[in-house]
Amino acid sequence: MTAASIAGSGVRPQGPDVSTWPVGAAEVVTLDGLRNAEFGVTEAELTRRGVLRTEVDACGPTLAGHDAVSPIFVDDRLVLLWLGDPMSTPEGITAGTPVTEVRAAYPRAVELPAPPGTYRFDGLLARDGDRAYLFLHDGTTVRKIIAGYADWARRFFDEGYGPC
Repeated sequence: MTAASIAGSGVRPQGPDVSTWPVGAAEVVTLDGLRNAEFGVTEAELTRRGVLRTEVDACGPTLAGHDAVSPIFVDDRLVLLWLGDPMSTPEGITAGTPVTEVRAAYPRAVELPAPPGTYRFDGLLARDGDRAYLFLHDGTTVRKIIAGYADWARRFFDEGYGPC
């Protein structure tokens, strides 16, 4: 179950928010988070702001207006965002981007091979201080992007954790 989770499950685009995205449009996720959901903020604060939604039929809470994003909380703090289409890094990397473009945009990214005998994707960890992007890929194409605290991204990659 865990291996399947890291292999690409998570919240899929659904509901009325999805249709508002023009084809090819992407929202940028920085290493600070999203415009209304910053890394380190509490679940209570996101709920108070009306950003955290728990009523959506998904594997966990979602962020209002961000049906393609799965927030991961540890000790009540937002530590990671699992990103699907139409989310992008500032360098324009999205799910579906060739791995060669990721390596060009993040030349210091560290290769993380999937454990042998698993059905998990390999990773590229592009770290900047205590934050990072983790690009899960099949050797050719980015399949999923995870942004947030570098130590949590690495730990969840090593342990095979997913958002569900």
